[in-house]
Amino acid sequence: MQTNLPPAPSKGSEPQPFFEQLQQEMEQLFDRFRGYPPVASALPRLGFAGGVLPAIDLAETEDAVEITADIPGVDADDLDVSLNGDVLIIKGEKSDERTKDDKNYHMTERSYGSFHRQIPLGFTPADDAIDGHFVDGVLKVTIPKPDEAKTPNRKIAIKAK
Repeated sequence: MQTNLPPAPSKGSEPQPFFEQLQQEMEQLFDRFRGYPPVASALPRLGFAGGVLPAIDLAETEDAVEITADIPGVDADDLDVSLNGDVLIIKGEKSDERTKDDKNYHMTERSYGSFHRQIPLGFTPADDAIDGHFVDGVLKVTIPKPDEAKTPNRKIAIKAK
């Protein structure tokens, strides 16, 4: 029986690329399952939120959705927040601050480059209702829900047999 598994790593070698690829494939699978746009596979790994995207908090109240994103080291001029239908799009670029000199870097964990995050809202907000602020590397966007998105939860009676 023949398998399509990668060859076993030799002693002393790191199996990291295999696990990184596995993680990317699992992220794609979950994105497809949830109906999200396939953002994980299209993005370079940047060191944001475990290496993929800026970390976000998504909170919901009866009247609004609040998105808070940690985007350290990015200037407000390099940040683009937009709305495409019912999807909030956060994208930007973190510039490389390092200069070419005679330093011998022993470790570089900080990352640079562009990022892109899409957040499905489930409703299309009014154009003039969205409020956004970017202070000290933290982006906060508040999106009021339209009246049709404020439907109350209905209680469902569950019968025991």
